[in-house]
Amino acid sequence: MNLIPRTEYTKKLAGLINRGMMLILVGQRRVGKSKVLELFKDWLRINRPEANILYINKEFQEFRDIVTSEQLYDYVTARLPKGSENYLLVDEVQEIENYENALRSFHAEDRCQVIATGSNAYIFSSELGTRLSGRYIEIKVYNLSYQEFLRFHNMEDSDEALMHYLRIGGLPGLLAFKPEEYSQINDYMEGVYNTILVKDIIRREKVRTVTQLGNVIRFAADNIGKPMSIVNIVRYMTSKGEKISEETVSNYLRYLKDAFLAIPVERFDIHGKMLLESNNKLYFSDHGIRNYLCGSDLRGGIEKVMENVVWNHLRRQGFDVTVGLLRIGEIDFVATKGEKRMYIQVAYLLASDETVKREFGNLAAIKDNYPKYVVSMDPLCGGFGDYPGIRHVHLRDFLKTDFLN
Repeated sequence: MNLIPRTEYTKKLAGLINRGMMLILVGQRRVGKSKVLELFKDWLRINRPEANILYINKEFQEFRDIVTSEQLYDYVTARLPKGSENYLLVDEVQEIENYENALRSFHAEDRCQVIATGSNAYIFSSELGTRLSGRYIEIKVYNLSYQEFLRFHNMEDSDEALMHYLRIGGLPGLLAFKPEEYSQINDYMEGVYNTILVKDIIRREKVRTVTQLGNVIRFAADNIGKPMSIVNIVRYMTSKGEKISEETVSNYLRYLKDAFLAIPVERFDIHGKMLLESNNKLYFSDHGIRNYLCGSDLRGGIEKVMENVVWNHLRRQGFDVTVGLLRIGEIDFVATKGEKRMYIQVAYLLASDETVKREFGNLAAIKDNYPKYVVSMDPLCGGFGDYPGIRHVHLRDFLKTDFLN
């Protein structure tokens, strides 16, 4: 299968090589880290033709004998002579025991530019953060954006294409399925979810109460975009006849974050200019997996999925995204990057004066000059005279906008 370019990652990697730092690609399983690494290997061959490029993919049988840090070190040093322009690309580096020892040595010797991928946040935030502190840059790989989705699936931008994206999500592997093959798509999503569940959570964290964990994950999936306290989850589980402690729920939510499956979003007091520590919201790295857990029928849940998609679109562009808290209500998202800031409200349809007042009124209560958006799927979008300075845009247009350029 031909590789479909994801140029933003290639550009980012190209801009960071040979600056004295290892580059680590991280993200949920099946979001395309391996393909991004492969694409960059091709870029190196074209743009660094004199360089030595060593590519190791631990899922390939030919590299089965590289299982320890020592074996990795010996294999690499025999093929990348010191003093040359060398690049080491390692896919699924966590499959090599104590891999960080070899990476640290390569870095100290200035032997090669290391670029590696890994599927579990625990590996990098814990092991690399402790043993390789200050020596690496973490690059997050996300699921497909809406525009990437259109390109991958050879679709024109349309309401139909947007609904297909909202329904099945942005995992690159879905390219193998036709839009109408929902049964096969569901089977694929089940396989991805079960792999994450088993390899990145159950096996790694030694979870014994698997059914209970699954019920918490489904509760989280059904309640994306809502304040989610540990106490409320305990109460819900108890109401279903399951005995569970607050500590266990807290651990489960941490496991979801460490596996990049679902990420907590902090709340930000807009007036007080401070982060709040409780009742965070939760969104999924891929909304298609969220839909698999809740059923693919979007009726009753489309606004939640829209929020999830908007949140991910902002994250891809490098914004820090929080939920805004006002005295009169809430702002769905506050997106900040350096001196840039935006406020975003998301609504399925502005079908009533009450909805318009809520979505626009909350934004109007913020007395600063940063951009403010209401994102919906109304057929006709435009300004509302009573709320000057607040842009009303269709979700399709919002997802096609680069807010940093």
